Amino acid sequence: MKVHEYQAKEILARYGVAVPRGIVVTEAEDARKAAEELGGRVVVKAQVHAGGRGKAGGVKLAGSPDEAVEVARQILGMRLVTKQTGAEGKLVRKVLIEEALPIERELYLGIVLDRSEGFPVMMASKFGGMEIEEVAASNPDALVKAYFDPDVGIHPFQARKLAFALELEGDAFKAGTRFMAALARAYADTDASLAEINPLITTTDGRVIALDAKMNFDDNALYRHKDIVEMRDLDEEEPLEVEASKYDLNYIKLDGNIGCMVNGAGLAMATMDTIKLYGGDPANFLDVGGGASQERVAAAFRILLSDPNVEGVLINIFGGIVRCDMIARGVIEAAKEVELKVPLVVRLEGTNVEEGRRLLGESGLDLIVAEGMADAAEKAVAAVAGK
Repeated sequence: MKVHEYQAKEILARYGVAVPRGIVVTEAEDARKAAEELGGRVVVKAQVHAGGRGKAGGVKLAGSPDEAVEVARQILGMRLVTKQTGAEGKLVRKVLIEEALPIERELYLGIVLDRSEGFPVMMASKFGGMEIEEVAASNPDALVKAYFDPDVGIHPFQARKLAFALELEGDAFKAGTRFMAALARAYADTDASLAEINPLITTTDGRVIALDAKMNFDDNALYRHKDIVEMRDLDEEEPLEVEASKYDLNYIKLDGNIGCMVNGAGLAMATMDTIKLYGGDPANFLDVGGGASQERVAAAFRILLSDPNVEGVLINIFGGIVRCDMIARGVIEAAKEVELKVPLVVRLEGTNVEEGRRLLGESGLDLIVAEGMADAAEKAVAAVAGK
């Protein structure tokens, strides 16, 4: 789960991470009062779930309260297009009015889970304000890492190592090590999967502050964090993915035209790869899960067909825990509710496969039966091409 920048800063501030003073507004005129409270000279920042806002015109400096209103008016309601939003962009519904700070240097600090090591890793770089992937690719030595146990936190010697790598000195060095310890606590306590400060700034008066902040959270641990769940902004999420989450379906919308319904993440990935191998493009990742009910399968099928880009559907089920006859009944039920106007290719194998095939064969649905995964993918691509 993602949250907005201002929400990430609210969470970090609870743990003693230094953040700028800021006020969120949804109406341009409210930016005047916010700017007056923050000292007049402010930064107006679009609040959307995407990076690269500054380059896209979503972050601007305002020298006075009146200018803050004008800038807020320009940003609110705009459709912000960045590398992370895709061509459709994201509609800006709120802006963060934040105090302007005397920036001395821009740095980078972030924490992610390194699955190969089994530990979170804190990463620091002198090159803040840039995309960290570019830094890692062009100058790997500029990215210094420190692995830590989330139950213990980052050790003082590790924080000092990172602070030296950032070339912090004096008061900024002390503030930086405190900042790192607080960030590690915030990451671990909230079950975060990402905590990124880019840029982390030093100020001319020796402070170390999170000028920007991004946090993502492990969905499987959200039951422990009701306060974070309340921060979820459904307007920032793909509507079909929101609908799928109501049924505990693992669904991610893609840009292709062949809808995929599969059980098991590995089989789903293999199915998408095979579609690509035969020249097609998957419209989604959809794993109905090993213990899917008939209702969940029906919901999954409805969600697939709700995507206007879907020109064909491939159902690829290997029945282990989930039974093929149950999958068939769910598909039939959903097809009765949603008029099926696109080619449907079905490959069933495993538990109760003969019963599942019988149900589909007697359903009256116009479908194409496939014998294996490669055959299914090839037939789906051909069916869509021949529409």
